Amino acid sequence: MPYETITGLEQLIERLQGYDPEANVELLRRAYAFSAKAHEGQIRRSGEPYLQHPLAVAGVLTSLRSDVTAVAAGLLHDTLEDTLATSDELEHEFGKDIVHLVDGVSKIGKIHFRNYEEKQAENFRKMVLSMADDIRVVLIKLADRLHNMRTLEHLHEVKQKQIAQETLEIYAPLASRLGVGWMKNELEDLCLKYLKPDIYAGLNLRVAKREEQRQQYIAEVMQHVRQALADSGMPGEVQGRSKHLYGIYQKMERQSISFEEVYDLAGVRIITDTKMNCYGILGVIHSLWRPVPGRFKDYIAIPKSNLYQSLHTTVASLQGEHVEFQIRTDEMHRIGEQGIAAHWKYKERGQLEEKDGKAFSWLHQFVEWQRDLTDNRQFMDSVKLDLFHDVVYVFTPKGMVKEMPLGSTPVDFAYAIHTEIGDHCVGAKVNGKIVPLRYQLKSGDTVEILTSATQVPHKDWLKFVRTSRAKTKIKH
Repeated sequence: MPYETITGLEQLIERLQGYDPEANVELLRRAYAFSAKAHEGQIRRSGEPYLQHPLAVAGVLTSLRSDVTAVAAGLLHDTLEDTLATSDELEHEFGKDIVHLVDGVSKIGKIHFRNYEEKQAENFRKMVLSMADDIRVVLIKLADRLHNMRTLEHLHEVKQKQIAQETLEIYAPLASRLGVGWMKNELEDLCLKYLKPDIYAGLNLRVAKREEQRQQYIAEVMQHVRQALADSGMPGEVQGRSKHLYGIYQKMERQSISFEEVYDLAGVRIITDTKMNCYGILGVIHSLWRPVPGRFKDYIAIPKSNLYQSLHTTVASLQGEHVEFQIRTDEMHRIGEQGIAAHWKYKERGQLEEKDGKAFSWLHQFVEWQRDLTDNRQFMDSVKLDLFHDVVYVFTPKGMVKEMPLGSTPVDFAYAIHTEIGDHCVGAKVNGKIVPLRYQLKSGDTVEILTSATQVPHKDWLKFVRTSRAKTKIKH
């Protein structure tokens, strides 16, 4: 998503009305006036008037196509914490809903994730639990963090690294988990810039040098694809896309390869009208070029928990170079860009409608599991383990998909189904074969749990279970 900073109220209103023509712009005007008066005389480290920050945060929220209440709360999000304004004043001017959002953002506070003091851990707990109460609170906090990262050059180096580290550990994974891919990518690139400035500068220079050559190559690939789609009668908009710097850095680190060995610096995205045509276009691509084994992923049949859907395939394209293709519908693309923010149909106070709530049931289930944990530092560790880790997708015998953290075992799976099943687990079948309880589940596995009424949890299970839920239940 292009980075365009909002610099004035009229520009903000124009952005909002672009996707919500019926929005209450008078509310936005009043929120802007209140924020301007409250922050009058305050200056940011950059030398700009402080008002530019809440204006920019509200702008990010319009990029997420947020409702007018959330955008207004973005304009007001620092008034309770950094000005003389009170909750009573806000409620009198704007009502309980906006006070609820602004107060929620203020309560999260300034969290330092490498400092495990009780106060910081408690603040972090508030943020995670607030996701289930009203997801808009966390989206405003994410927008706030994104603008702070965009303007981080005005702080001293120690503070830069501290903020970048907590952003990399918490806010970027949170954006990913909520499906806001463009925000996750930008946050990660900004973190790399401040945590490893030499690597960032070097990658930036190398990518720029290869950019012209790479763009020419991708343009040639796209021309072949457009012709093949036209010949087959398949509708599809063909777009080029670039890999973000942190993604390149991760690949080099993970695979221990040099920059010259990273072939997929750019890829191709094809957007079509129906799910059926996604698979038809996949066939067209595979008839043009040989697919690379092990690089096909069907997120349409098995969507990610953040609702992301797309077909991914990598092929040996022109001159044998590897090119990744993503194939999706218009609606899948919208959800891929906006994630949970694409579901702005709320019953009340930022709670999703039932059909959308089910799609994000992982969030409510996660929060319920964490209510068992009384120690705030243990809570923080469990979030990093369960919520922000890589995942696998496994099936129940009835074909239901369960998302589990990477490294999960049949015992973790049993406790994810129900405490009783976990407590009475005596064995497991994966894909029809008996496996040890310490077996690590893989995406696509079908898992059947074998139980006995006389079985009780074994302390030995603590040596290999992965999830905080399983660990908590076994200990108790």
